[in-house]
Amino acid sequence: MNPSNTTRGAAKRALLSLAIGSFGIGMTEFVVMGLLPDIAGDLLPTLWASSPEDALSQAGWLISLYALGVVVGAPTIAGFVARFPRHRVMIGLALALTLFNALTVVLPTFELVGASRFLAGLPHGAYFGIGALVAADVMGPGNRAKGVAFILTGLTVANVVGVPLGTFLGQQWGWRVAFGVVALVFAVATLCISFFVPEHAGEPGRTMRAELRVFRIPQVWFALGVGAIGFGGFFAVYSYIAPLVTEVAGSPQWAVPIVLVLMGLGMTAGNLVGGHFADIDLKRTLLFGLAAMAVVFALLAVLSFWIVSLAVLVVVVGFVSSVLSPTIQTRLMDVAEDNQSIAAALNHSALNVGNSLGAFLGGVVIAAGLGYTAPSWTGAALAVAGLLIALLSYSVEGRRRGVARS
Repeated sequence: MNPSNTTRGAAKRALLSLAIGSFGIGMTEFVVMGLLPDIAGDLLPTLWASSPEDALSQAGWLISLYALGVVVGAPTIAGFVARFPRHRVMIGLALALTLFNALTVVLPTFELVGASRFLAGLPHGAYFGIGALVAADVMGPGNRAKGVAFILTGLTVANVVGVPLGTFLGQQWGWRVAFGVVALVFAVATLCISFFVPEHAGEPGRTMRAELRVFRIPQVWFALGVGAIGFGGFFAVYSYIAPLVTEVAGSPQWAVPIVLVLMGLGMTAGNLVGGHFADIDLKRTLLFGLAAMAVVFALLAVLSFWIVSLAVLVVVVGFVSSVLSPTIQTRLMDVAEDNQSIAAALNHSALNVGNSLGAFLGGVVIAAGLGYTAPSWTGAALAVAGLLIALLSYSVEGRRRGVARS
């Protein structure tokens, strides 16, 4: 598949099919956060009865286990499948996502559900990474970030529709219902990819050893650090959005899905804007996004006691954070040289290190008795750290270019 031999209609159908899968990934990754109290109460009833805060902190490990699955699976799977036809790989990944999310629906204990969340995370990074390469080919030179943003649109739309709907269904009929819907979405994605994503050659000569050379490139490590630490600030906030709404702002539980819709709207807009501006000036978009995240998280910590200001800031949090998604992905592809398959997937390893780190640190500060606004301050600190890494990355890159010219 490439711009010269793919019609516009066929390209749209292919990208839409892939976006359905990313919609499912958005649901399975983020619906846990809105249902964390329900999951903690069901799977950890004794701990929940004695200490809801400790139960919430322990239930947060489900978020971290999923993220760990992404971190492990993204480079491993992407490196192994680089030589295979990409359309067949995408079918296999969508099928695996269907199966592993179905396991979450039926497994009975916290430990087994945790194992299913780890398994569900394994195909995540490879799905987005290889899907991003397909999208970039379809969109052509000069529009790569827009192609990446199109695939990520499924994830952000999930935060407008899928996550709030799943949260509502989970609150009304049990949290497992939400994951049943997720499994159904992935089943539909598998069928659509089978029918509408045309043949797309892999790189037959690539080996896992060749792909792993990407780790020898210093700028790749900087880009991964920005994603893992800087974007981890978003997950520190998002992982504990439910208690922020109910405990800090004092709103009823039914307000949680509404707040999630607002965040999803901000994320959808931010993703599209981020893709546009990253194609114009990637460096400024990356640096501005990280700085803006730090400021917005600090404001959220201060102003979340009133539901109206919380709602407004949640939209801005979603917008600013999602500006970074296609930006970081494109930056990593830019610096990875000819190691594109594993680099595109590694971005999602980095983001999910951030997911795990943010959820873990957010749980730590809550368990330490610092309150439900503490994760927002944690998020601001992580965003500042990510900004410093990005500045260092560009400084090193500039010095090396200067040496090369001389």
